[in-house]
Amino acid sequence: MALDERLLSILACPQDKGPLLYLGDERGLYNPRLRRRYEVRDGIPVMLVDEAVAVDDAGHDEIMALVRDEGIRPTFDAPARDGAEG
Repeated sequence: MALDERLLSILACPQDKGPLLYLGDERGLYNPRLRRRYEVRDGIPVMLVDEAVAVDDAGHDEIMALVRDEGIRPTFDAPARDGAEG
């Protein structure tokens, strides 16, 4: 069961409030900035910082390759920050 598009459009990381990458219910939601993955259990995202799974460098590279290969987009477009390098 895939998450509803309306829900995905508002899901943010509970720690840094930024967008996530939805990798599918089996793989969960991923924050590449903090390298944390949030599981989806029974179709419900578990958005608790204490239950997030830390992802090592190899895991991050694997996930980012999947994101590129499958064209996975962030849950929302983060607004540009003042003074941020681009």
